[in-house]
Amino acid sequence: MNNMQGMKYFTDASLWGALTSHRMMFVYTLILTASLLILMVLFIVRTARATHEREEEKKRGKERRRFSRLAELDERKPREVRQSYDDSVSLKQLCENFRSYSANELGLYYDIDVMRAFVASLSVTRLVIMQGISGTGKTSLAYAFGKFIGNSAVIVPVQPSWKDRSDLLGYYNEFTGVFTETELLYRLYEAAGSDNVCVLVLDEMNIARVEYYFAEFLSLLELPDPASRKIEVISDTRPNDPKRFDHGKLLIPQNVWFVGTANNDDSTLAISDKVYDRAMVIELDRRAQSFGAPKTPVTPVSRTYLESLFASARAEYSLGSAMKAKIEEFDRILTDVMQLTFGNRIMRQAEQFVPVFVACGGTENAAVDLIMSKKVLRKLETQNPVFVKSKAESLLGELDRIFGAGALPQCESAIARFIGA
Repeated sequence: MNNMQGMKYFTDASLWGALTSHRMMFVYTLILTASLLILMVLFIVRTARATHEREEEKKRGKERRRFSRLAELDERKPREVRQSYDDSVSLKQLCENFRSYSANELGLYYDIDVMRAFVASLSVTRLVIMQGISGTGKTSLAYAFGKFIGNSAVIVPVQPSWKDRSDLLGYYNEFTGVFTETELLYRLYEAAGSDNVCVLVLDEMNIARVEYYFAEFLSLLELPDPASRKIEVISDTRPNDPKRFDHGKLLIPQNVWFVGTANNDDSTLAISDKVYDRAMVIELDRRAQSFGAPKTPVTPVSRTYLESLFASARAEYSLGSAMKAKIEEFDRILTDVMQLTFGNRIMRQAEQFVPVFVACGGTENAAVDLIMSKKVLRKLETQNPVFVKSKAESLLGELDRIFGAGALPQCESAIARFIGA
């Protein structure tokens, strides 16, 4: 009897436990279902509210802007970007004052021909490459020029991973709906609203491949019509995009110059002929000696006035026919002896560079020496060194015969170093 009662008790307890478990499951299911329904209702309400707000914003023309910093520039008043210019200085005074300002105000010392070469290079191309060993003042020169003209240069440190224009200009974030605007993009856009001379420095430009990340700029800056130099920033358009955009493209302003600094060491990549041919190159292989300089004020010049000085220099100091004949004769010798020619582009650059260098206070020989050594004889480095060494002495003799012994010291040095190689 006791056993029967025990079994009955056990059975009743089991049934009660199962019933209680089912009730609890039902309650939990009910709570979970109710919670999910509440969440769904909240989500629907929130989505509807957000959609309504976006529609209202669109109606009011207040849709969220993708380019917040550029939008701020659009809202500036004209007087906020104007600058008073000293449009009376000559090119010679500009170079001498720049040198004095760098020395007196910044403690930076350069040979006067470096200053002349820098200013004259601006007349030829929108890309100037300052190259040489580390610590010779390449970046500092561009920085000093920005200070001197009253419009500070932007220093953009190039990264090894850079591969395309988005590394320079920024990119659109699909998740946030905002375009990440770089400082370079900001300054490009800002420059379009003024006539200030604007210098953008690509610091250590050859730590990545220039012909990759700067490829589109290289092509556009070559176009003869400045109005065609439009770089794509974003592929689509929206009503509240920056006012100066044209279907997602930005016109590269004529008052912008790029200055690239390049170290010559094992940590950097070789710069291709495509880049060198389109740029002007200034070599800084040593630091200049310090010197006393008078206190010199900032000298802002407008882009319009600077280019008028360049035009006047070419009219007054055009490359002489005798010098042009010498260059062409040396070109024929390079073609015959070294199978090396420099083509029309470099001759055109020489015709632009030499007169401005002379107007800056330099000599025609010094200007030709600079452009021939950096633009033409640099190409010897890409040829077989054994072959170049075998021809170096005769080539040096022809250089002295055509231009005169000692007339082009940098060219002579560029050839002579192969003799002892």
